[in-house]
Amino acid sequence: MTVLQFGLTPKAKPVSPKRSALVAALDVGTSKVACLIARLKPQPAQDVLRHRSHTVEVIGFGHTYARGIKSGAVVDMQAAEEALRQAIDVAERSAKLQLESVMVSISAGKPASELMSASVTVNGSTVANHDIARVMAAGSRHSARPGRAVLHSLPIGYTLDGVSGIRDPRGMLGRSFGIDMHVMTTDMSVIRNLMYAIESCHIDVASMVASPYAAALSALAGDEADLGAALIDMGAGTTTIAVFSGGRFVHGNGFALGGHHVTMDIARGLNTRIADAERIKTLYGSVMAGGSDERDMISVPAVDHDERDAPQYVSRAQLVRIVKPRIEEILEMARDRLAASPFAAEPRGRVVLTGGACQLTGLPDLAAQVLGRPVRIGRPLGIAGLPEEARGPAFAVATGLLVYPQVAHLEPSEPRSTRHSMTGTGGYFARVGRWLRESF
Repeated sequence: MTVLQFGLTPKAKPVSPKRSALVAALDVGTSKVACLIARLKPQPAQDVLRHRSHTVEVIGFGHTYARGIKSGAVVDMQAAEEALRQAIDVAERSAKLQLESVMVSISAGKPASELMSASVTVNGSTVANHDIARVMAAGSRHSARPGRAVLHSLPIGYTLDGVSGIRDPRGMLGRSFGIDMHVMTTDMSVIRNLMYAIESCHIDVASMVASPYAAALSALAGDEADLGAALIDMGAGTTTIAVFSGGRFVHGNGFALGGHHVTMDIARGLNTRIADAERIKTLYGSVMAGGSDERDMISVPAVDHDERDAPQYVSRAQLVRIVKPRIEEILEMARDRLAASPFAAEPRGRVVLTGGACQLTGLPDLAAQVLGRPVRIGRPLGIAGLPEEARGPAFAVATGLLVYPQVAHLEPSEPRSTRHSMTGTGGYFARVGRWLRESF
């Protein structure tokens, strides 16, 4: 974890647009841990997903119930490590290969955005790639803050001799070269513990990606990002936000409130066990009351359920009265954060919802009312080989991590001589060797 000493999270080497590659993703959430392995193959430019240079075909898939994770952060190292190992092992077996490193999602740690500027003097007469790398590295170093780790440093625009709004400065004449950057940070302690849990499984962290940014890479169409859109990823323990303008990721935010809080409200309100509350939410959860909801009854096992006792029943309307206030609270908090972001300047911008908590009946209509925007549910786009259970909004983050190497070139990466390829059959022996050195 040497890179974290400089306040920068690891960044994967960009995939070549002319070469195939194997990549692995690890989505560590409050309710589930998912590991996906995919093969990337070069493809010609397309209209709908025109920012993608490769097709994505999933060849390995594993997921398990998250343990030792609260609101996206590790709270029990041993339990978290066991869950990670289980998901990774299932994915490796299905793909018939051993992982060396993975790209990891991060939703915890009070994610926040900041706009930064930096400038350098052009070495030659025209701006070249090395000048862009220098100015981006300068901006990243200036963005480091005590106790915070930099997740993303993305260019918004360039300036050349005082002229702003330049999108691609390569080959242009000038002397003073500057950059405006969007920098997203999170708490260092959350990053350290998550990286330690993963590296305890003898797998390297190739890159760390903010959950809403990853979800947007999977669920947003090219036109939506260009015209201005916000993605709200409603997970079990966190709700995170990514704002896009002009095709660029310009703002991110999040808070520790999600679908698990709805489950806890149901458990308390109906006096039932948490597992039963989750089942009731999944099967009957809704935020919109219907005409027959007062008459439709739901069987609710009590906390001290005894098979000899008669079951208790509640109406669907009563369930809506428990679920709706919490969802409204989440949407209102998201609305307030969007109002303080660049999305406020996009009056026609669309909102896309992802995450398992967005699957409640009637939620898109309620979100449109609260947010005052057109709303749709986002699902993974253009991902081949996904099993049926992974095609919904709950897996937008995991699949977006597989897309991320195609846009990794937009960010500066720290050179690391120990960087491994993401996947490979030789990883097994390297991990056994490390285990032997650490254990004896």
